[in-house]
Amino acid sequence: MSSLHLPDLVKRLANRDVNRTEATVQSDIYAYLLVAPLQLHPDDVQQITLESPVGQRRRIDVEVGATIIEVKRDLRKTAQKKGGQDQLRDYLADRATAGGTYVGVLTDGCEWRAYHLVDGGLVEATSYSTATNRDPFDLADWLDGALATVDKVLPSPAQITTRLGAKSSAHALDLVALRGLFDHGKGRPSVKLKRELWAKLVTAAHGTTFEDTDDLFLEHTLLVITAEIIAHAVVGIDVRDQPAAALLSGETFRQAAIQGVVEHDFFDWPLEVDGGLEWVAAVARRLARFDWSAVEHDVMKVLYESVIAAEVRHQMGEYYTPDWLAQRVVEEVVTDPLSQRVLDPACGSGTFLFQAVRHYFTAAEQAGMALPEAVAGVTERVLGLEVHPVAVAFARVTYLLAIGQARLTDPNRPAIAVPVYLGDSLQRGQTATLFDAESLTVPTVDGAQLFADVLKFPERVLVDAGQFDRLVEEMSHLATNRERYGPVPTISATLARFGVHPDDETVVTDTFGIMCSLHDDDRNHIWGYYVRNLARPAWLARPANNVDVLVGNPPWLAYRYMTPSQQEDFRVQSTNRQLWSGRSVATNQDLSTWFVVRSANLYLKTGGSFGMILPEAVLTRTQHSGFRGGSYGNNMWFRFEEGWSLHGVKPSFFPVPGCVVTGVRVDNTKDHTPLVGATHKVAGRLPEANMAWTDAAQHLRWVEPQSAPVLRGQSKYASRFTQGATIVPRALHFVEDTSARAVLGVSAGRAQVKSVRSSLEKRPWKDVPSRSGSVEQQFVRRVHLGSTILPHRVQEPFLAIVPHDGKAFLDGGDSRIDRYPGLAEWWRSSESIWLDHRSSDRMTLADRVDFRSGISGQLPAAPHRVVYSKSGVYLAAAYLDDATAVIDHKLYWATVSTAAEARYLTAVLNSPIITERVRPLQGRGEHNPRDIDKYVWKLPIPIYDASIDLHQTLVGLAEDAEVFVAALDLPDKRFETQRKFVRAQLRANPIGKEIDAAVEALIPLDGDA
Repeated sequence: MSSLHLPDLVKRLANRDVNRTEATVQSDIYAYLLVAPLQLHPDDVQQITLESPVGQRRRIDVEVGATIIEVKRDLRKTAQKKGGQDQLRDYLADRATAGGTYVGVLTDGCEWRAYHLVDGGLVEATSYSTATNRDPFDLADWLDGALATVDKVLPSPAQITTRLGAKSSAHALDLVALRGLFDHGKGRPSVKLKRELWAKLVTAAHGTTFEDTDDLFLEHTLLVITAEIIAHAVVGIDVRDQPAAALLSGETFRQAAIQGVVEHDFFDWPLEVDGGLEWVAAVARRLARFDWSAVEHDVMKVLYESVIAAEVRHQMGEYYTPDWLAQRVVEEVVTDPLSQRVLDPACGSGTFLFQAVRHYFTAAEQAGMALPEAVAGVTERVLGLEVHPVAVAFARVTYLLAIGQARLTDPNRPAIAVPVYLGDSLQRGQTATLFDAESLTVPTVDGAQLFADVLKFPERVLVDAGQFDRLVEEMSHLATNRERYGPVPTISATLARFGVHPDDETVVTDTFGIMCSLHDDDRNHIWGYYVRNLARPAWLARPANNVDVLVGNPPWLAYRYMTPSQQEDFRVQSTNRQLWSGRSVATNQDLSTWFVVRSANLYLKTGGSFGMILPEAVLTRTQHSGFRGGSYGNNMWFRFEEGWSLHGVKPSFFPVPGCVVTGVRVDNTKDHTPLVGATHKVAGRLPEANMAWTDAAQHLRWVEPQSAPVLRGQSKYASRFTQGATIVPRALHFVEDTSARAVLGVSAGRAQVKSVRSSLEKRPWKDVPSRSGSVEQQFVRRVHLGSTILPHRVQEPFLAIVPHDGKAFLDGGDSRIDRYPGLAEWWRSSESIWLDHRSSDRMTLADRVDFRSGISGQLPAAPHRVVYSKSGVYLAAAYLDDATAVIDHKLYWATVSTAAEARYLTAVLNSPIITERVRPLQGRGEHNPRDIDKYVWKLPIPIYDASIDLHQTLVGLAEDAEVFVAALDLPDKRFETQRKFVRAQLRANPIGKEIDAAVEALIPLDGDA
């Protein structure tokens, strides 16, 4: 048969309504298996067998390798489906007794279901239907996930995603089997310890955005084991020939004198569970089908992004640096790769490490350096630290890929240790150093540090990173395998072989004894791994061991997503280093700039260079002004050199625009230089995100930014405008007045209300039931949100329950609220719901709603107020003469003395001239400048003066604009569209043009306030 028969075969298989027998379906399935791109052949009986006997006169319909296919005529019939599942369960149980991990497939040709046997029962992992998708090649891809027969697969991004990604049948099957193993093993002390340490380290990386779930732990386990198996394959090892335990212990690498790639870690727990060895072997067989000798270095990024959902990666702030950008940064700051020691303190999956290693080898080849010297040298000069355990596993494989298979397999290659270490570069939760006067001390029991019995290593054994790694690994190996070496193996020979100083032998021997005890408590495997990783960051922090260059993309963890303890530490440390910009911009601060300063302080020698990718806000925004100053106290200064704005590079590759900042650590204040905006703007459209710099450079242009306009002084209105109240969660507060529909009417002074709900609500509040009640009329307040304000026009306000009597805010604990029984019942109900559903927010409901006196500061309100929008590229401002209304936090407001002053301000704020003046000062979102609301008052907008003709002209024009806009027939669209419509109408009208001319005269570029 030829492949041309594939569509016809799939059509036949999908048609369950014709008169067909089970034998016919089986025959068609057999035919499809032979002609589909599954690399099966009828002459190879080991590949595909029909009617394979299993005893008791039973026969398996189709058996392909480690896959059993049970065929039925029509699975829509309950009896056939149940019978097929029972048969499949028995067949899988029979095959399981012989060892190995088998997959079961139940099908009628149209419906395909894949199962694993877990605890004697079938667990469905994935399914496919030719009724909804008759693409014969999609069916083949799905089947290959179970059969694993296609060989020599090129590990391109498309193939990785199709055959290993989260939507593949292979991934679903592996995960179901792994979940079964975890359910059996999660009660073991060693498994529990590894999972707990994993959770703590990922929390350190991602703060409150990390959700500690079994599912994520299993996803990470599968990813790391996959990476470790790939590590073997990329150096030419046939993973099908390797014992499963060796694949996760790194035994083969150890024998090849390559340390630090694969070792006992958080994710080798399947080896401790019955069936785990077979599962690892099955994963290895699946991965062995790829031609890893043809791999590209970005395959680890592709693998991670194809498994971990985009929304999860976004929530945790995980975004990879494009290859071209990493290469460009490395080439910029690593000016002497053969002598400079380079560290990426947040190396992620190893993008910067790859570029730095390749940069080193290019220089080595140009210098005619011999291979042994070059390979030994690179591991001394390019190092990585990372707190995320999955990223560390990936970065180690990436490091191997950068060295290259040819160098690794060269017979003259020396012993090496891949210098990528798991640890928190910021050393949070630790003392300033884990070194005492003479040694490294590693606590091993949960406590204030992560881990209190201690493992101690004299400093002399730490100097040679590779030697220390091998020493610790051998100690762990001896402690773990005492059945082979004796109950108390001597390590004197080991100490001699590694050249441990005689004065240090007692300390190391005592540490070995503790490692043996930990093993007896079923807690040993992890400590050899942990010690090795903790030692190097602490050692690098010693001034004598500092590096010459820091590169990388530090974590952009926003303050609002840090855990409470992280927030407190961040605030204290940032204050100490003059980076804290105050609580008013706290939520917009993030870890990135503190990370750079802290990493430089710990690891970068004086005179050393750095090149870091940071949020573009670092170049201009208030929350990063301390960083731009370049002076951080305690003998810590930067001489900033360049800042590259990357906003103009499309398509966007980060959730918010990024920039590159380069500089030098200097040792005195007279040599430090502040960072003043961008020195270059990079722009252009790339055909793909991941490409070499030489290719990307053809699509990019570098331009010097235009000078910002000269604006002398700032407006005195800045201190008068305040953000509105945070009336959240809205499900508890916002209502509609249903009094007119009340069957029995409403008592005097009361309003019948019920909750107003929105499709934009998020959990847990979207799950809160709606309520209704009767509340005193004075507490049903009109509320203006961002959506109710258009340029020169106020739309119909919303209604909300606001417990303020005009004098004070009333909460449930205030006895005065009982004077208003309707309000008291509603508000106490809201408080109860709040306490049941709030997460990390420890505020009371009253404190939340009246945060920073957001309500109390407004009431009683004045008769003349100006409001303008918080978000958007352009401001939308309006005059508000409703003294009873409350203003939401999506708006800014100020009281003014007269209607004339209000209109003067709305004329100014609504003019696009304001946007033009402010734009050079703004930060940027993914597509546009943002946060004009905070920068508008940096313009010298003068205080209203009725005696000035230009001011009076603006008042009159604003009145005309109000009349004009009020008469517009607005489109029935969202408020953003309505605002755009109003602005367009004003631009096309003489009124708008006259306002713009007057505002331009009011705020000349070189004018005074």
